Amino acid sequence: MEHELGLTALFNDHLAGLGNAILSAVGMIAEHPARPWENWIVMEILVVAILVALVLVLRASLSAENPGKIQHLAEALYGFLLHQAHEVGIEHPEKYVNYFGTVFIFILFMNLIGAIPAFESPTISVVVPAGLAACTFLYYNGMGFGAKGIGYLKHFMGPVWWMAPLLIPIEIISHLARPLSLTVRLYGNMFGGEQVTGAFLNLVHLLIPVIFMGLHVFVGLLQAYVFTLLTMIYVSMATGHDH
Repeated sequence: MEHELGLTALFNDHLAGLGNAILSAVGMIAEHPARPWENWIVMEILVVAILVALVLVLRASLSAENPGKIQHLAEALYGFLLHQAHEVGIEHPEKYVNYFGTVFIFILFMNLIGAIPAFESPTISVVVPAGLAACTFLYYNGMGFGAKGIGYLKHFMGPVWWMAPLLIPIEIISHLARPLSLTVRLYGNMFGGEQVTGAFLNLVHLLIPVIFMGLHVFVGLLQAYVFTLLTMIYVSMATGHDH
């Protein structure tokens, strides 16, 4: 069993029954029924709780005349994502920016929570990036069908009909490789960064770990941005109209 965080231990000590019930409801059985909660699940729950609390604070303080710092930050992030979506060629990006914002903020907070010594990033467990990649895969294909209807399938066939037998398998493989690429990129970078930071924290306890903690924050921010940017590109390719 993986190293158990303090918060995970609390869940396993007091909520083991609930954890097993949830797993049974989705057709799964815990490897260790006495301690069904894993670090990545508990850390995701913590991140969701933090985000819900921030949204409640933001909603309570919304003001057109006197916006607060959190509102300014949220508006700046919305404008940035809207601009980025437009830059990659998405038509009417406001239709999709809610998903982009959700992906970016969720991944960013999951990445950054690992900078707190008592916690770890959920994204260092491969199932978390894989789940996010699967959501993006379903999302951009769904948006493609929504924008083009059944005609969305035409871009799998290529520009001329006689190339379809060759291009359809290539396009299918290409699309299936996208969630794999998203998963490996996010998981590999976050797992590697977490290991490096942990190793230096165990060796020394002053200046050098601070440097690597700063690097961890930078990598977490960068990977959240890259994942979101690739999501935008996939949506652009799925919803764009040929001219």
